[in-house]
Amino acid sequence: MDSTARRAAVLGHPISHSKSPRLHRAAYAHLGFDCSYEAIDLRVEEAAGFAASLRGQAGWTGLSVTMPLKAVMVAQMDEVEPLVKALGVLNTVTFSRTGSRTVLTGHNTDVAGIAGALRYAGIGARPRAVVLGAGGTACAAIAALAQLDASETVVCARRFPEPAPGQAGVLDAGRATGVAVRPRPWEEAAEACAAADVVICTLPPYGADGLAEDIAEVRDGAILLDAAYDPWPSRIASVWSGFGGTVVPGIEMLLYQAVEQVKLFTGEAFFDEHGVTNAMCDAVGIPRR
Repeated sequence: MDSTARRAAVLGHPISHSKSPRLHRAAYAHLGFDCSYEAIDLRVEEAAGFAASLRGQAGWTGLSVTMPLKAVMVAQMDEVEPLVKALGVLNTVTFSRTGSRTVLTGHNTDVAGIAGALRYAGIGARPRAVVLGAGGTACAAIAALAQLDASETVVCARRFPEPAPGQAGVLDAGRATGVAVRPRPWEEAAEACAAADVVICTLPPYGADGLAEDIAEVRDGAILLDAAYDPWPSRIASVWSGFGGTVVPGIEMLLYQAVEQVKLFTGEAFFDEHGVTNAMCDAVGIPRR
């Protein structure tokens, strides 16, 4: 590849299942933006060395970052946007130049992705919300619920780990975004879900299968957003749908956060957000907006 050619990629481990390459390539084709986009399998212990290596390479315009790298990559940034500083996690890296120096900046578009997916699903005003899990995606969910003006935010988790230095736990994320987070033990998750207007499951694939069997009812019109999208449908999504609830697959969250990434990666070349969004929908086989 020409050293001046534009490059972008998604980082994570494992990464072969990622739909990000389809989304980004479709967006770039629609915009006429000449940029490659690849999937790179990267482990936590490799993150620092990889980030350092990027500073000597020309052409990089952006990185998408997925699990398990969302927290560890923060320390490799030269700059971070305020949301990353508040939550301690990123999912996006952009590149700029200051003289001869390459500057890596961390962003978090997961928050916009969650909020956008829930708005598209028709979330109501002042929803009572439940977040399942207490990791980095849960922190992004709390920030999204702040934007959606949730009236109540309950977080149910098997454990609430002490965050590492520079990272935020769910309670920290609540304080940083003005959300009063109410932690509850995992044993109360089914009861909490039954009373919620919206549930955001941030657990890895199969992580909510046991809970699904304990859910006895859901509120009329209640929304479940399951951030996991492979395999699909998840067990909890099937149960939720069976009770008449609205299910938002994780691919919807991925779509809306990817639109924000494309804006950052393409800069002045970005136009026609509606067209870009629909090109991405076509690429992953979901309904156009």
